[in-house]
Amino acid sequence: MLMAEERIGKDRMLEMYALLAEGKLLHKHEAAARYKCSLRSIQRDIEDLRAFVHNQNDTSGIVQDIIYDRKENGYRLVPPMRNVLRNEEVFAVLKILLESRSLTKEELEPIIEKLIDCCLPKECKGFVSDLIANEKFHYVPPRHGKAVLDSIWQLGEAVKEHRLINITYRKPADGNVVQRLLKPVGIMFSEFYFYLAAFIVEADGKPVEHEIELDPTPTIYRIDRIESLELTEQHFTVPYAKRFEEGEFRKRVQFMYGGKLRRVKFYYKGAFIEPVLDRLPTAEVLEQGENGFLVVAEVFGDGIEMWLNSQGKLVEVVSITG
Repeated sequence: MLMAEERIGKDRMLEMYALLAEGKLLHKHEAAARYKCSLRSIQRDIEDLRAFVHNQNDTSGIVQDIIYDRKENGYRLVPPMRNVLRNEEVFAVLKILLESRSLTKEELEPIIEKLIDCCLPKECKGFVSDLIANEKFHYVPPRHGKAVLDSIWQLGEAVKEHRLINITYRKPADGNVVQRLLKPVGIMFSEFYFYLAAFIVEADGKPVEHEIELDPTPTIYRIDRIESLELTEQHFTVPYAKRFEEGEFRKRVQFMYGGKLRRVKFYYKGAFIEPVLDRLPTAEVLEQGENGFLVVAEVFGDGIEMWLNSQGKLVEVVSITG
């Protein structure tokens, strides 16, 4: 009888440790009800687990502890063995994926199912599935209808390993297909599409390295328009001081139209300035008066003019230089 009780106690402790290792909270009252034992037994188990964790710290060199979270009224392992997304985080990621309309249904639906299956507890799976069911049913994929995940991964490898790539690319203006040998430097997402930022090494067999010297910003290619892609065995060097930084570039480009760095100054006459500051991360408000908010921002290329024109009477351009 004693051996059976010891086995039950060990099984209970193993289940409690597995719960904590996954980053979940352990509530004493819930555990006592689940295992049909006293609160004192659960508290004793927690102290034994805490001692076990402390002993493991000396062995593994990873410092962990089981702490009581007063706000959540439960115990947690800090840091957890496996960081997991909270329910709210999973829901937010699912909404972003659906709203982005960046993937075909064939690519999107498995991602949604895996996120729900792997990241949510059993009792929340149906709840979240119901919340996104209508949006998932009415999902409108991008018009190009092309799978892009494999290409994004290949291009990511090329960027990481500094490998030249050969592509054939369908130009949006006339639909002609051209060949390019490129130095890929970054991958970005904007307005429904994934983009490759790359410097041209050759265009239709003719060296154009001088163009890179004249224009230090990369050319932007929409990844779904890449007809074929080949990673070569040739590598290129990227001096750290001149490395391409997607985050900084993304702050200054609108609608993924590349080009030279420009400085734009304009009055914004809307009631709230927040949408402008979100659209133009480099924007600064110089003053606010009768003419509205006087804003200055650094941007790349001509995309800024498209945005300014889209604002109609809310915008009065003062100057665009560069």
